[in-house]
Order: sequence, then structure tokens, then C-alpha cells
Amino acid sequence: HGAAELEETGTEALPRRTPAPAWLPTAKGEEGDFCLRSSDCAAGLCCARHFWSKICKPVLREGQVCTRHRRKGSHGLEIFQRCQCAEGLACRLQREHGPADASRLHTCQRH
Repeated sequence: HGAAELEETGTEALPRRTPAPAWLPTAKGEEGDFCLRSSDCAAGLCCARHFWSKICKPVLREGQVCTRHRRKGSHGLEIFQRCQCAEGLACRLQREHGPADASRLHTCQRH
């Protein structure tokens, strides 16, 4: 016999479902709501660090300042994380009309 309990329903045997814990939110989080992961947030939002907790923040749109990470894993060091750029956009160095390294600002731009 398997470890999972099965319940007979007609001719099929289905695993018994455990109800979701009461603390689990039924609706997706809105901007500013606490979260654990981006799937906890409504469409167009991601779960990002804000001080020492995480909240739902808006995904970045074209022209908005974004964070480009040089080293993998450095995202976790930020106190105020930003979401990633929206689909179809990439976080790129902003083009300036001046010295090449005058601005280190990155913005969400079309591919």
C-alpha cells in the first residue's frame, strides 16, 4: 500500500485533498501588501524586499529606472528591491548625449 490515502469515487481512486491553511490568502496581493513570492501578488506586480520584509511592487514599465546586477546573488543584498522590467523590455544603460560614463542609470527599454 502507498503512503497516500486514497478515497473511492466511482471507478477512480483520487488522493484526499487537504484544505488550504487559514493563513493562506485567497486573493492575490495588491501593491503594498506583504508577500513571500511573486506568485502571491496580483498581475503586474512582483514580490520585492522593502526594508526587512517583502511587499508587492509594480513591475517596471518602459523608461522606468531598473537595477542591473553584475553578480548573481547580489539582488538579495538590497534593502529596497525593484521588480524586473515588464515583458518585452530589458534593463539597459540609459543612452545619454555626453561622456560615455556620465550616467550609470539603467532603464527599461524595448529589445
